[in-house]
Amino acid sequence: MRRYLCSTAAALAATTFAAGSASAQSCEVNVGAVLSVTGSMAAIGSAIGDAGQLAVDHFNEAGGVNGCDVNYILRDDQGSPNVGVDAAKTLVEIENVPVILGAIQSGISLPILSSVTVPAGVTQISCCSSAPSFTELAEEGGTDGYWFRTLPTDRPQAVVMATIAREKGYERIAVVHVNSDYGNSLAGNFEQAFEALGGEVSSITPYNQEQASYRAEINRALQGDPDSLFLIAFPADGATAAREWISFGGSQNMLLSNALRAEEFVNAVGAQYLTEAVGIDNAQVEGESVEAFNASWKEQYESDPSGPGLHTMYDAAAVALLAMEQAGEADGTAIRDSVREITGGEGEEVYPGPEGFAKAKELIAAGEPIRYVGATGPITFDDNGDVTGPYLTWGVEDGALVTLDTWDIERVNEAMAGVSEE
Repeated sequence: MRRYLCSTAAALAATTFAAGSASAQSCEVNVGAVLSVTGSMAAIGSAIGDAGQLAVDHFNEAGGVNGCDVNYILRDDQGSPNVGVDAAKTLVEIENVPVILGAIQSGISLPILSSVTVPAGVTQISCCSSAPSFTELAEEGGTDGYWFRTLPTDRPQAVVMATIAREKGYERIAVVHVNSDYGNSLAGNFEQAFEALGGEVSSITPYNQEQASYRAEINRALQGDPDSLFLIAFPADGATAAREWISFGGSQNMLLSNALRAEEFVNAVGAQYLTEAVGIDNAQVEGESVEAFNASWKEQYESDPSGPGLHTMYDAAAVALLAMEQAGEADGTAIRDSVREITGGEGEEVYPGPEGFAKAKELIAAGEPIRYVGATGPITFDDNGDVTGPYLTWGVEDGALVTLDTWDIERVNEAMAGVSEE
């Protein structure tokens, strides 16, 4: 009997301890991401997803959000708006995410915003969607303030590229672009800027993604006898179009959009055919915050963070998590209302990484204001959820991607003013 009572008491104690341990375990908060991991964006989409995961890992290492571990749920939109919307609905309705990061392509981000996140009161922060249609929608009240993006719109990019084209002496340029909000907007803004600077756009030819060949489109683009090409594309499709452009006698004087800054694109086209090409991408200011992210990326992934969307995706995730910490709850509206409290203000600066996030959490807990200075540098969202930022130009030398030049915000603004004056 004594043995029975002792064993029963031990069992009850064990049960009580287990129950106590379960109740002491940290809670979990889901954060969703909808990105193009397969399809024409696969060459850069997976790495962009890794940047979001890195921010989540850093935040969890710093103690999570409001005492809860963050669970990063990445869904593949496969480059399709319909798939992207379905993925976003699943994240909101099944996984109960208060925030969605993404998408990469504007043509996917927009239907997610209008049909999923805004109606559900879920904050959406994109790393990579640059079409001006989001600004227009915000100005009309269509985003209800739930939309933010951590990279500039595509008009400054178009102006910088037009300026470079004129500096290189190009007179007649053909534009071949992906048939999407991103491609249509960038092509239109480039045409306006290039012609304002005295150049001529000989043709603007859209193409649909994931075709086996773009011969018909390339032949149409060549009919205007252009001396150069501005290719607005994603890596897989862009490589096919560039190869056909060259094989049909097109000039190797090429301008390349930001999404083509990928080794997969260079290798698929052939580095020897890209020595005269100049590409563009969003850049980062110099400073401790950028260096902190770069060092963390190299340590985690053993490579340089040189691809498009890496810095801006990290910042998108970091802003979401810091806003959630500031709000004190995993609620989409509360996150929306807290985004500007942790960016662009006069609070104490905090940087990327576990130490920076731990410092931010301590300051927020003490009721002190913070200002997140991120992987891209200082971040300030305007009333429409837009930011400004610098650019870099890149090329191919000795078979590798290299940075050719940098355009700080002042230089970009001067170029914008020059086009306006023209």
